[in-house]
Amino acid sequence: MDRSPKDIAEMWRLVTVLFVPAVVRMKTFKPERRARFTPLGLVALFILGFCLPVLGALGGDANSIEADRTHMNASIKVTQAEGYDVHEIQTPGGTVVNEYVSPAGRVFAVSWHGPFIPEMQQILGAYFQQYSAALQAEPKHYGRRPLNIQQPGLVVQASGHMRAYFGRAYVPEMLPQGVKADEIK
Repeated sequence: MDRSPKDIAEMWRLVTVLFVPAVVRMKTFKPERRARFTPLGLVALFILGFCLPVLGALGGDANSIEADRTHMNASIKVTQAEGYDVHEIQTPGGTVVNEYVSPAGRVFAVSWHGPFIPEMQQILGAYFQQYSAALQAEPKHYGRRPLNIQQPGLVVQASGHMRAYFGRAYVPEMLPQGVKADEIK
């Protein structure tokens, strides 16, 4: 999979938001103990950045979900709610991605939880450029803090720590009639 410099920059931005606290805590360890954590961190970054599966995109149609499930070798479970369907895709690595599909057949929201962050460019689709611009416009913060991007046309909220990440992204204008943003979990 080819990655553009913007993709790599976005991945490192996300890593610094979520992993820097662990590195700061490691400074309190003795140097010989700190050396044991470095290989684990590199393995986590490799898995995070290069081995995650492809998922359906925000704003895409429902037909892409089955192709994504096949590509990921994942299991899928569809749950019907009032006004939308939830396609729960569970990867072999344990990450669960929920794709919320409107009656019109469009993915209006995605949420995730699990040991790995899904590939944001893939799950955000056409909204990835807006997401990247919003990330770069935010002031740089160090330490653990939630990500909360609220712009016209896109909301992305994410948080977590190593092996326990969660988040959601949705397009407020695409929410079906009667569906509240709080239902996206």
